[in-house]
Formats: sequence, C-alpha cells, structure tokens
Amino acid sequence: MTRTSLSDVIADRPVVLDGGLATLLERHGHDLSSDLWSARLLRDDPAAIERAHREFFEAGAEVATTASYQVSFEGFGATGVERDEVEQLLRRSVRLAASARDEVAPQGWVAASVGPYGAVLADGSEYRGDYDLDVDGLRAFHRPRLDVLASMVGDGADVLAIETIPCLAEVEAVLAELDGTGVPAWLSLTAADGRTRQGEHLGEAFAMAADVAEIVAVGINCTTPLDARDAVPTAGAAFGAGVVYPNSGQAWNAETRQWEGSSAFRAEDVSAWVMAGARLVGGCCRVGPEDITALRATLGPHGPARSHAQIRSS
Repeated sequence: MTRTSLSDVIADRPVVLDGGLATLLERHGHDLSSDLWSARLLRDDPAAIERAHREFFEAGAEVATTASYQVSFEGFGATGVERDEVEQLLRRSVRLAASARDEVAPQGWVAASVGPYGAVLADGSEYRGDYDLDVDGLRAFHRPRLDVLASMVGDGADVLAIETIPCLAEVEAVLAELDGTGVPAWLSLTAADGRTRQGEHLGEAFAMAADVAEIVAVGINCTTPLDARDAVPTAGAAFGAGVVYPNSGQAWNAETRQWEGSSAFRAEDVSAWVMAGARLVGGCCRVGPEDITALRATLGPHGPARSHAQIRSS
C-alpha cells in the first residue's frame, strides 16, 4: 500500500503518536525489570509486543514506535546473544509494529526507535547525560544499530525516532550519522527547565538539527508535561515542526526501578502544544491507550492546521 509520507502530512496537520509501550506491556503482566526492559520480549514473547501496538492503534494512535529503544549489540551481547540475532531482533521490532499497523491502521506509520547510549547502561544516565564517551565514541556506538534500522525504512518503517537524547554531544553524534543518508528521522531530547539533561540550551540542539535535511521534526519526550509545554515553542521556532510526547510526570527511580508520584498528563494540553508548533504529539512512559484516545478526541479528526511558514513566524 502506498501511504503519504509523514513529513508531507505534518506540513498540513498534527499527527497522533502512541504512548508508553513498556507501560502497556507491564499492565499486561510482563516483567520488564531486567536491563533489557521491553526489548527482552522481542526474543521471548514478540506476540505481546504486536498486541500492544495494535491496542495503541485501536486507541487512535497514527504512529507506532518500535520496541527497539533498548536494543543494542552491547546490551544483548552481555546476555550471550550473537550479533546476527541482535540484527534480527531489530528487524523484528519493525515488522511487529508494521503488522499491527497494516491490520488496524493501514494509513498509519511506523517509527523505528533509536534510544540513547544511556538506555544501554540501564542506570538512568539518559536522564543525566553524564556519559563516558565523546562524540566519536557515541557515533561508533550508534552506527551499527542505525544502519540496521535505516535499512528498514521503506521496508516496514517510515521514519526513525531518535529519542530521549540527553546532551549535545549525543545530538551531534546521531546527526553526523544521519547526515547524507536520505533517511527521514525525528530528533527528540529529554529535558528539564528548557535545557538538556546535561544543562545545555535546547535551542542549540534544535539549531544543529536544522542543518540536517533528514530531520523532519525536533522536540522532546520522556520529560514532564510542564517541561514539554515550555519547550515546544523553542522547537517550533527553531525548526518549524515540533514533536512532543511527554511522560506522565511521575519520576523514575533507577535504583528501585519503579515510578513514583501521580500522573500530570492531560490530553487537553495538546491544543496548546499544536498552537506552539507541535506536529507529532503523543505520550511516553506511563501514558496508556486511554490517554491517547483522549488526546485524539481533543485534537479532533485533523486538529488545528498550521503551515510550517505560520509556525516559523509565530
């Protein structure tokens, strides 16, 4: 089936993303307490992942983000999995999401998730950005996985989701690897108080992305709804197309591997996000299908349309 490219659609209207895949899998009774998180199920119970993707599409999502966030050659290698099988798991993550899309929402899209280096460390460092690798080291880390997932764009996937990036060094690394590939991607950082987790200004990251033709949107994810609200105008002004999918606002305790606090995710906030420049809107950790249904209802069938030119001039 021929579908309109995501970049063409977001030029006309906002598009609804899914919510927290791991959150839904945990709700279904799966233990995600290992360092591999939801990626473990790509090997142990892939049908569970496809069911979760279907549930988000049925709830109103137009984009499924794959379960590849935590997949890495290093992470699986530490458990004895060979590189060839890790490649197969990356490809499987795309095929599972594409199968759910084709069954429930054939006009929808699949975003192949590329998580940060910190996700592999499984110590919460993606929320700090205190890495032990420089830009060259981060490029070397990302390159093999990016190569596999990029090869799936046009073969199940429609776009890469470079997400939860905490620092400018990692932004520079992934942009350098994407530049010139012709593979569409969005770039999403995790942030607080208008800055990256490493304390750099978000506008610097978004300005860097503006020089890479492959980037279709920039923004933030896995941050509080309040921080999302404050960051969207920066993304919209710097780039023209923003992506925003905050978590519930609860705090992740890396030591106990549990979420703490109560949810602050409000579907009605999406209208303000869109008017500030967001074109891809959804949720991250602790945001479930019911939240996506409410978000979709708030937007209406198409949401308030604004052109890139309008966004840039606002």
